Amino acid sequence: MTKILSPIVADPPKAGRETSPVPPYPPFSAPTLIELPDTASSQQVVGGMDTNARMQAADWTNPNLTKSADVPAGRVIGSIIGEQAGPTLIVTCGIHGNERAGVLAAKRVLATLERRKSRLKGEIIAISGNLAGMRLGVRYQVRDLNRVWTDARVADVTARAAKPGGRAALDAEDVEQLEMLTEIRAAVARARGPVHLIDCHSTSAQGFPFILFGDTIRQRKFATAIPLPIVMGLEEHLDGVLSAYWSTQGIIAMGVEGGQHDDPGTVDNLEAVMLLGAESAGLFGAGVIIETASAYSMCERKRGDLPHVLEILSRRAITPDDEFVMEPGFANLAHVRAGRRLARDKNGEIRAPKDGFVILPLYQGQGAEGFFWGRELSPARMRLSEALRTMKVDRFLHLLPGIERTMQSKDGKGRTRLMVDTKVAGFYPRDVFHMLGFRRIRNQEAELIVERPPEQTS
Repeated sequence: MTKILSPIVADPPKAGRETSPVPPYPPFSAPTLIELPDTASSQQVVGGMDTNARMQAADWTNPNLTKSADVPAGRVIGSIIGEQAGPTLIVTCGIHGNERAGVLAAKRVLATLERRKSRLKGEIIAISGNLAGMRLGVRYQVRDLNRVWTDARVADVTARAAKPGGRAALDAEDVEQLEMLTEIRAAVARARGPVHLIDCHSTSAQGFPFILFGDTIRQRKFATAIPLPIVMGLEEHLDGVLSAYWSTQGIIAMGVEGGQHDDPGTVDNLEAVMLLGAESAGLFGAGVIIETASAYSMCERKRGDLPHVLEILSRRAITPDDEFVMEPGFANLAHVRAGRRLARDKNGEIRAPKDGFVILPLYQGQGAEGFFWGRELSPARMRLSEALRTMKVDRFLHLLPGIERTMQSKDGKGRTRLMVDTKVAGFYPRDVFHMLGFRRIRNQEAELIVERPPEQTS
């Protein structure tokens, strides 16, 4: 008998949501072993199917995600273009060189959809991130490739590359970014419908898989079709993130943290998100690809009793001088009660101000955030927020005392930015801005700068 590792295999979806207690580090299921007759051993068989030359089984069934053989040969991992016009789904994988699980998950999904190509509308394309970093097994060489996606940085690297001999002067991550830009822009240019993007990640420690995105109505609709935990507002606290940049360019985008780098279960998680994301984007109808039922059921199990949607309320910014030390034992998404000790710094204990959630506690040596503080976002608040945005209440914010609009989104691109004079308008609760999608809030002396990505209502 030949044993091979399978991708997601269909199992009946369970009604409702599991509510059993979730341990701090939940078990991640290993890929299912399927026994095949020995006569199949002379073929390349993955999940019970023959693969073509482009989908080499050794690339995406090996549970050792550090193998150099798992590195894609080129920038484009693969693509499928349906005969009918429809949406485009761009999947970016390995933007950090030590995060290869997305590459393997993308190969699985492409193999699955290739067999059902006649049912596919539009295009799905998977693009490699930090190729050189993957080959070296490092997160990055010069700079973090997921902190360089700003208007200024994109313009700068494009301009430098356009000069005679300019490409030779680019550093390692400049080259990676330029090549990613080229492929993403090409996919957008040939799109025959709305463009969606999923940016795939993994983490150094075990934890819950979760989704993050810029808070717009269309991005909510795209992401909430997937029953993993969703953390809203996190993307707005990070500068230069790929998914945030492309959302300002009119693309419907989200990021996903799939699990621990080298855990085979992380490949399963990312595969499930890609399949459900393709369905949510409209590349095929609900239930047309049978694996989506199993993917949905698995995501529900992985979420356990965590809320479907959390929102970031605050960020604990730290510096080395703070002598910050996180209390041990918190998962990446952890419910805590009021008064629980969360961390210590040179000023003493840091305790939970009320019941809520600790998100992404810092347990590695370097970082600018000790943790994020959040709460569950109820369906009622989601509906109210969407109603206010549909009514475009934000158009009148600049008429309030102390609020000035300094930037306006146009044609589904660019940000909307407000400047809030805290001396005049300091009593306005931040929750009002959050409800209207202004989750990026920065202090600037006596003013607050609040931003949101384009709502993309068309």
